[in-house]
Amino acid sequence: MVQLGFYINQSKCVGCKACVVSCKDKNNLEVGINFRRVYEYEEGEYTKEGDGIVPAIKAYSFSISCNHCTSPACLPSCPTKSIIKREEDGIVIVDQEKCIGTRFCIQACPYGAPQFDQEILKMAKCDSCLDLREKGEEPVCVTTCPQHAIEFGPIDDLKKKYGEVNQIIGMPNPLTKPNIVITPHRDAI
Repeated sequence: MVQLGFYINQSKCVGCKACVVSCKDKNNLEVGINFRRVYEYEEGEYTKEGDGIVPAIKAYSFSISCNHCTSPACLPSCPTKSIIKREEDGIVIVDQEKCIGTRFCIQACPYGAPQFDQEILKMAKCDSCLDLREKGEEPVCVTTCPQHAIEFGPIDDLKKKYGEVNQIIGMPNPLTKPNIVITPHRDAI
């Protein structure tokens, strides 16, 4: 099996949310459902020096979706076994024929990947644009990022190319072994 995953060059991400919008559009997602999200992280303070104010602020954006984890917490939480890790590429998907919408996977996933679709009363999540990939195309988040900050491919290749970092400030503990590689923003290390 070749495990696929995402690379995020956080040092290039400007928080424009083009990846979020294109994903919502491609998947026809309702308001409140986001397979890919962009988080903003800010910390610091302003200090007064003489007559001026001096900023000591750290801020950055971070794009994230399902990390198609090696040990996905969502998988064992599902009572109907509707969450599956595909053998051929390691992508974690929801079999909506089996899903009964318990939402246990939402509680289990540290990354907030599973989303509850109120219209069909079932879970949904990033499937790495399986339909596009079957046609030889990239996931829509990859092709629409104007900064070229997202890549998708075999995680071992991405690690060789970009390193082993898979966690930054603000992310949960990587106990699920997320298949993501990150080039962190200078303030996120």
